[in-house]
Amino acid sequence: MNIKEAAERTGTSPDTIRYYEKIGLIPSIDRTDVGVRAFDKRILGRITFVRQMRSAGMSIENLLTYMHLVDSDENNILEQKKLLKEQLKAMEEKLDDLQSAISHLQWKLDHYEDHMKNSEKELVELEKAHAKRQQGWKPKDR
Repeated sequence: MNIKEAAERTGTSPDTIRYYEKIGLIPSIDRTDVGVRAFDKRILGRITFVRQMRSAGMSIENLLTYMHLVDSDENNILEQKKLLKEQLKAMEEKLDDLQSAISHLQWKLDHYEDHMKNSEKELVELEKAHAKRQQGWKPKDR
């Protein structure tokens, strides 16, 4: 299978697949006699795994570390679980931030008439005053 077919099967762009190979997230892909990448189940599985981890929010840097641990001949389960726990904590913090932003927007929507409308009116008035001042402003001769 070529890169186009692998991209379609995994939902990953050819450029991303090349990048993953270049930085070592996926192993070097075997090539045909004419130099075309030949994808097999092993590589497709690896691409899919990497995509899933990226979807879970894991950074490329942490994923490289994680995959190095996976590929090691040593038992690195504790280190792998530690990285997963760190990722979970980071995602929970992002969720808290997102929930706070949602709550803030909901408050603004609920109080549009008594808060947002007045704030927006004030912003428009400040812009008009600024434009008026700019019309009367002239640069000094140097």
